[in-house]
Amino acid sequence: MTSPLRRRIAVPAVALAVAGALSAVPAAGPVAAAPPAEFAPVTAQYAGARGPAVVKGQFLSYNDFHGAIDPPTGSGAVVNAGGTSTPAGGVEYLATYLRKLRAEAKQEGRTTLTVGAGDLIGGTPLVSAAFHDEPTIELMNTVGLQISSVGNHEFDEGVAELIRIQRGGCHPVDGCQDGDGFGGARFSYLAANTIDNKTGRPILPPVEIRYVGGVPVGFIGATLEGTAGIVNPAGIQNVHFTDEVATANRWSNILKLVGVKAQVLLLHEGGSQAAATPTPGVSDCAGFSGPVVPIVAGLNPEIGLVVSGHTHRFYSCKLPNRAGRDTVVTSAGSNGQLITDIDWSVDRRSGRFTEITAKNVIVENGVPDGNGGWKRDATGVYLKNPDTVDAAAKKVADKYRTAVAPIANRVVGAISGDIVRTANAAGESPLGDVIADAQLAYTSAAGARIALMNPGGIRADLDADQSSGGEAYGRVTYGEAFTVQPFNNLVVTQTLTGAQLKEVLEQQFAGYNGQTTTKILQVSAGLSYTWSASAALGSRVSGLALNGTPIDPATTYQVTTNDFLANGGDGFSALTKGTGRVTAPGFDIDALTAYLGTGTIAPGRADRITTTP
Repeated sequence: MTSPLRRRIAVPAVALAVAGALSAVPAAGPVAAAPPAEFAPVTAQYAGARGPAVVKGQFLSYNDFHGAIDPPTGSGAVVNAGGTSTPAGGVEYLATYLRKLRAEAKQEGRTTLTVGAGDLIGGTPLVSAAFHDEPTIELMNTVGLQISSVGNHEFDEGVAELIRIQRGGCHPVDGCQDGDGFGGARFSYLAANTIDNKTGRPILPPVEIRYVGGVPVGFIGATLEGTAGIVNPAGIQNVHFTDEVATANRWSNILKLVGVKAQVLLLHEGGSQAAATPTPGVSDCAGFSGPVVPIVAGLNPEIGLVVSGHTHRFYSCKLPNRAGRDTVVTSAGSNGQLITDIDWSVDRRSGRFTEITAKNVIVENGVPDGNGGWKRDATGVYLKNPDTVDAAAKKVADKYRTAVAPIANRVVGAISGDIVRTANAAGESPLGDVIADAQLAYTSAAGARIALMNPGGIRADLDADQSSGGEAYGRVTYGEAFTVQPFNNLVVTQTLTGAQLKEVLEQQFAGYNGQTTTKILQVSAGLSYTWSASAALGSRVSGLALNGTPIDPATTYQVTTNDFLANGGDGFSALTKGTGRVTAPGFDIDALTAYLGTGTIAPGRADRITTTP
């Protein structure tokens, strides 16, 4: 959900030079009481040899990292699972847990491969986004990632930028801002179902084969087929995305033909556990559902493991494949707060999996737990700093933290209290109101009368008591605002008729014009309407008015959106019918920060949209 064009952010050269030398480690903390019980792993067993006739290995996986170099803050700072809340995340801690889990596997005679399931970059905090996500890639190299599928957010800046991220080289506009070049990803991005329209071939390798103890293991990487509908169309004009099942099975058959019968699908699509009280454990599979279920049901039985993502949920499941055999399906949530620890065995003679066991491990980050204690590591041993922090990862992260701090910590405005993105029954949120109003204010001088904002582009709450640079309560920094809107979308205004505006709003609902989910657009002050879930598709919106005056189907209106929406993103194809498009200077983040600087902003009342049965 971003423009192919990204902001040039001036990063102080002196700060970069100083940061390169940083590798300080926090002081030691106290030890807490006995650790809680482990959540039980999921295990799938298949026919085949046992004992010395098998090769043993370990996969460590994670997904949807989204450039979460720093430990997440606010409500996202903890992993809520099994009735407990655990502070988790931060790349130094992720690196520590990966190192410890690899060491445990080595003691058991297992070889480790570290893999991902997409969205490593895109939708990232300023510390990564300011450098076109090069910091995240550098850190993924540092922590030892080896293979990952692409996800939809890998395409946020377009196909050409993704290729640069893989292969290296300075950014074509901003150059190498950190002054030491960019060598690209040392891990392999796989993109089996991202097809170049001209060549008919994947834009990046579709598969990779790794040998463990002389036995080949094959990896297939794919993103969700629906990627085109959730990224900016401007960046993917020359590619298309194919069906996940057909693509995976095609490459599975090719791998089998060359003797690779132990196969893993790295898939940026997933599911979720059912809501429950207490919350399900991180390695549970309670009431599981979602798009990955029918995908797995169609897969070849050679694909014994699916490392999934996209939904930002945690789970370890066994789901039936097309042969009725169990396929293990995992997800490690998001933001580097979990790692999936997968032990496996392969029969040397048949080359097939004989057993796969998976569990999720919380990346506990040494933040005091409320009782003055430090959290435990994956082995149940309580960590004392400096062991909680991986020095190599911290050195890289600190370089960029220091460089971006003058920009991130600049106060841009004030809010009277927390402004949340949680939507009410009608689909409207207080923060959605504020962002839509900000975009309207930013373009009103050019004649805009209405602004619309996609809810998926609002990535975090604005917390009044959050402090990233020591600022007072209610003060909002640029970094905090950027976390809310991290995509650097352009702000565009175009002319729509009242009939076209009505069509846009009708496209919010699942089932209309190919929409698979309901996505309620956030609207600026003055626009109001009611929608009914029971009304026929295409006729759900009623009472559409602007400042109390009914919208006239034949009258034209100047409507502002980001360019992701204007280009038809999220399935809003009616917005591409607008005429006279004008692009405002700057980006959507500029609209938000300008609005926050006009005075102390209160949470939106979320009363512009109403709903009836």
